[in-house]
Amino acid sequence: KMAAGDVVGRYRGTVGRSKDPSGLLISVIRTLSTSDDVEDRENEKGRLEEAYEKCDRDLDELIVQHYTELTTAIRTYQSITERITNSRNKIKQVKENLLSCKMLLHCKRDELRKLWIEGIEHKHVLNLLDEIENIKQVPQKLEQCMASKHYLNATDMLVSAVDSLEGPLLQVEGLSDLRLELHSKKMNLHLVLIDELHRHLYIKSTNRVGQRGKDRARLGSLVKDASPVPLMDVTNLSTPRKFLETSQFSTPGSSSMRDSSLLEIKEDTELDPEENSTVFMGILIKGLAKLKKIPETVKAIQDRLEQELKQIVKRSTTQVADNGYQRGENISQENQPR
Repeated sequence: KMAAGDVVGRYRGTVGRSKDPSGLLISVIRTLSTSDDVEDRENEKGRLEEAYEKCDRDLDELIVQHYTELTTAIRTYQSITERITNSRNKIKQVKENLLSCKMLLHCKRDELRKLWIEGIEHKHVLNLLDEIENIKQVPQKLEQCMASKHYLNATDMLVSAVDSLEGPLLQVEGLSDLRLELHSKKMNLHLVLIDELHRHLYIKSTNRVGQRGKDRARLGSLVKDASPVPLMDVTNLSTPRKFLETSQFSTPGSSSMRDSSLLEIKEDTELDPEENSTVFMGILIKGLAKLKKIPETVKAIQDRLEQELKQIVKRSTTQVADNGYQRGENISQENQPR
């Protein structure tokens, strides 16, 4: 009974708070004011009291019938109310903390900006130190690349190092000797590339022709055929001129195709760079382009053209004479009685 009375009291208090008592009182006064005499007012008052008591009894019965649901609802309502109250308090505390942090950050703004700038400076210094360490190893790596004739890697490495030394690292006094050394190597590297280009352009290609002639002569001596050795067909030989010969009869836009083929040339450090003479010369030209020495290369080729052609004629004459002498010796040996 005590628990039921407690629940009834809470529910009535809730209902009483949910309605407007002044409005209910005004409604009762208006009802009683419509009566003409005291007896009617008393009768009306008795009916109101009876209706109120009946409503109260019905409410008590409903509360008793739905005691469990009311208890659960009230407890849930109280729990929700407490959680909402706690949430409001926490939000209020968070707002206060945010305002406090904002004030502190505003006070420390200059100091934080200074620390941020120092962090960027230290990061830049570390990058410069790593770059300096890599540049110090460039002379040794350059010698290895030049010894293995990987000229494109050597050119890229040297150009990048010189650009760094003359750019971001220009004010580093400790790198002055290294700067002069690498700059001197860059100025002389194109001479090495031009010599290699001439060697493949004039000597390497003609050696292949002469070697094939020796192979034909050796084959003729093995079969012991006294008939003249047939002329050599050089149309199918891989010569430097045929590097761009595929686009000779193409459209006027074929120059872009030649440029793209040159740009696509890459150097494989695992293979012999001189295995393919045509690709090797393309690598040399690409290296000279990176060094911006194409005009000097063209001038050197023009200046040495006559001399190199004379050397080709001289070497070819010597090879033909040697082959003819060897052939005569073979024929003379074949004519011996034995």
